[in-house]
Amino acid sequence: MSKDVAGETLLLQIDGFLNGALGEVEEILQTELSSHRASVTDVLAHVSRFRGKRLRPTLLLLAASACGEINQNHKVLAAVVEMIHMATLVHDDVLDDAATRRHVATVNRRWNTETSVLFGDYLFTHAFHLAASLESTFACRLIGRATNIVCEGELTQIHERGNLHLDEAGYLQIIEGKTAELCAVSCFLGAHFTDVNDETKQAIEQYGRSLGIAFQIADDLLDILGDEETTGKTLGSDLTKQKLTLPLIRLLDQASSTDTVKIRELLSEPNEETWSHLLPYVEQSDAFEYARKRALEFAASAKESLAILKESPAKQILSTIAEFSVQRMS
Repeated sequence: MSKDVAGETLLLQIDGFLNGALGEVEEILQTELSSHRASVTDVLAHVSRFRGKRLRPTLLLLAASACGEINQNHKVLAAVVEMIHMATLVHDDVLDDAATRRHVATVNRRWNTETSVLFGDYLFTHAFHLAASLESTFACRLIGRATNIVCEGELTQIHERGNLHLDEAGYLQIIEGKTAELCAVSCFLGAHFTDVNDETKQAIEQYGRSLGIAFQIADDLLDILGDEETTGKTLGSDLTKQKLTLPLIRLLDQASSTDTVKIRELLSEPNEETWSHLLPYVEQSDAFEYARKRALEFAASAKESLAILKESPAKQILSTIAEFSVQRMS
């Protein structure tokens, strides 16, 4: 079975299990984002074409089901985390100067940078407007803190551009903020609005965090090894933007002192030929294998965090998602 077919099968399994809950989340999201201004609705319709697999709202709903029952709070919060994720995608495409996402032109390419920045802001403000509709302010504050951490992760990554001495610990700190935090808070909120104890909430939160790290390492590998026809998005931006990801960090860590100097020279002034010049060094190293191994370790850690939960279809699907998050690398 191909990765695409396996992915579609998993999505159908999830949608069937959640029994229309994702559809209700979509209705909440569309109602919240509705506008009478064509300048907004045109962009919203365009962005909806590259929203992807709705991982974060799915995690929130599955965590809720694994810990108890899905209620209206969960559906509202699932729409909130999806809007925040959408906003980060729109802003990320500006940062990466990306042209496509899921085979669709990015907002900055279809319109301009100003539209991208303001539409991302529009999504953020609506997310918090919707979160504030809940009786308790707890979720709104928690999501606010998580969004701050996401922004800190992105700002740190920008600050570290061109830092060819970034180590694995620094890299993991970045991706834990920019990617894993929103997965973690999605899972935590799913558990929080049920009757489970704090230990279970912390375990499911850790599942989301480990999953997010595994997912991002796999994504960074795909940025190097993937092809744009398959992924549907602009690749190679990490190299051109001088963002060191785990494969290159490992390469530099294991290379001889002479090769390290040469590799850093290549990375310091990236161009269209850089990768072809780097390839001989990469082929002599375990850079890709090491990154795959680390992603698999984080995926396994995510699955281990689920041990506290009683057996259920939701728990099994969460485990399968952890496995699938890294299958994309092969």
